[in-house]
Amino acid sequence: MGEHFSLGMGVILLSGLFNGAFPLPMKSIRGWKWENTWLLFSVLAVLLLPWALAFLFVPHLTQVYRNAPALSVEFPALFGFLWGIAQVTFGLGIEAVGMAVSIAVVSGLGSLFGSLVPLLVLNPGDLFHPRGIFLLIALPVLMVGLFLYGKAGRLREHDLLASDSPIAKTARNFASGLAICIFTGIFTSNFNLGFAFSNNLQRTAIALGATPASATYAVWALVFGAGFFPNLIYCAYLLSRNHTWHLFRGRTSAANFGLALVMAGLWGTGVFCYGVGATLAGPYGTSIGFTLFMASSILASNILGIWSGEWKATTPLTRRILIAGLIVILISVVILNLPGFF
Repeated sequence: MGEHFSLGMGVILLSGLFNGAFPLPMKSIRGWKWENTWLLFSVLAVLLLPWALAFLFVPHLTQVYRNAPALSVEFPALFGFLWGIAQVTFGLGIEAVGMAVSIAVVSGLGSLFGSLVPLLVLNPGDLFHPRGIFLLIALPVLMVGLFLYGKAGRLREHDLLASDSPIAKTARNFASGLAICIFTGIFTSNFNLGFAFSNNLQRTAIALGATPASATYAVWALVFGAGFFPNLIYCAYLLSRNHTWHLFRGRTSAANFGLALVMAGLWGTGVFCYGVGATLAGPYGTSIGFTLFMASSILASNILGIWSGEWKATTPLTRRILIAGLIVILISVVILNLPGFF
């Protein structure tokens, strides 16, 4: 066990809480459509913030990219672009099958592929050592928790329909929507894979004066910089199709800009602290740490959802299933952290 493993896992846990909270300011945005908010958020959080941190905290950044092996630069950019596509299809999945099913499928598959692939590729011999065994035990437990949460979300939708709530949406064909969610869940893990396969880039940054923690910023700048482009293309398409470009000049634009800035701050704190935590946790930060990051993000979003009254119109059965799902997810988090005590 590395001496910084427990500290790294603690940082990852906090990063997940920030990440789960970042959509909350969207509830207060007025006068804009989704594409207006998401484009501004993407510019601030996915494009500007990563590159600003990289230029501020990574000495000789351009030289780092020149000196690093080509694959250690190309892989983060490639995985980042694929992650950006997943961000687009995630919205399509929510529209097709609803938030309950899409979050369960996307988060579950994201945890599975984002955790297992780095472990199998980078440390295959550890799969049947304590940390690998605990990972294999925790993953199905996490999947059960995600399933219960998805079930609760679907029941919530039925409860809202029964109460004549205007929130309910008309879903597309479920089979095609589920296929979109499966695709999204697999591709969501790409941002973690971009970090997992960037060790040589980080070593180059450290050799040129960066700390182990700040060296991660050179990776995130590539991953999210590339991931910005699919978001830009899709938002620009919606803005043109729906004729919503002019909303950026509306009366609420100043307030909405501030809310988008808060979103970017929460998201950036979550994601970049995950990179620091994964570095501190050592070679298991991108396997066990990624699953902890996903689980704590889900917990934070659920707790904030309950706090903001999203589940007020639901039946006791729905709330019991929701609580059961949260408890199971907490159990999976405990199992994931057990290796730190060995």
